[in-house]
Amino acid sequence: MSMLFITNRFPTASIQTETGRPFEFDLKNNAPSNSVYFCERQSKKKLFELGSEALLNKLHEAKQRQILLYIHGYSNLPDDVFAGAEELQGLCDKSKTNEVLVVPVIWPCDDDIGIVQDYWDDQKSADYSAISLARALNFFLKWRDTREEQKLPSCLKRINVLAHSMGNRVLRETLCEWDRYDLANGVPMLFRNTFLVAADIENESIHRGQRGELISHASRNVVVYYASDDLALRGSKVANLKNRIASRRLGHSGPENMELAPQNVYAVDCDDVNTRYDNPKGHSYFRSDEKGKAGVVFNHLFECLLNGRVFPEDETKRSTILRG
Repeated sequence: MSMLFITNRFPTASIQTETGRPFEFDLKNNAPSNSVYFCERQSKKKLFELGSEALLNKLHEAKQRQILLYIHGYSNLPDDVFAGAEELQGLCDKSKTNEVLVVPVIWPCDDDIGIVQDYWDDQKSADYSAISLARALNFFLKWRDTREEQKLPSCLKRINVLAHSMGNRVLRETLCEWDRYDLANGVPMLFRNTFLVAADIENESIHRGQRGELISHASRNVVVYYASDDLALRGSKVANLKNRIASRRLGHSGPENMELAPQNVYAVDCDDVNTRYDNPKGHSYFRSDEKGKAGVVFNHLFECLLNGRVFPEDETKRSTILRG
């Protein structure tokens, strides 16, 4: 299955963009590149660099009505990311044909042995990836403005983000760097829905005045999915405590104080269902069960994509508990 993707992992060949060339990840180099590459995966062995304009044109011409940018978590190599993205794409297609196109954003992760070593290497990589991925957002704005200047149809697709685990740190830091270096009037509301799943960032991070507040500025809805028995985030907590950083994770407890979070932030407690879809860790619980059937978290997420509202039955509601 062909899939478009964006990455700041180094290629084995030149770091200079060359449209149409075969693209191969340099898996021995997990440092974040300052460059960002816009590519297409036609099969497991056939990857090609398209360039930003060609990829954005393909997104514009795609039959799907919505785009879902998928930012993966830590300790994921490209093949792992593609497998997860293909699963997500399959679930979306089964739920509604031609509705959602999944586009993975692949940032460099470590594959060393040991969760603590992986965790800290990947946390640094997440931070260093922010500048190059902010450039990708700039490419989109430039492409959109150029089309408008040329009186061409503007992109009317709805853009959404699903950030998993440490992918939430990537998203947060990308928006901070974008705002710091490239924007004069703050972050534009670019995303319809932003889904923060098992977020490996501090649980006060999305409060007003904190670094994650920009996520709410860039989104119509911000939906936080969390579970207190997420074993992977317990490992994250251990790694942070070892390095003298004491803070509960957003993916463990949800926002520290909903009254301090912007009004477009919603919290969804997944404690009753997370291990059903990822046993025993309870961390990647947003996809399917062992039989390939969509889980309750994915179904809730997809309803948000369709409706543009988190709780359409009660627009004043800001939190819920998911049960199977």
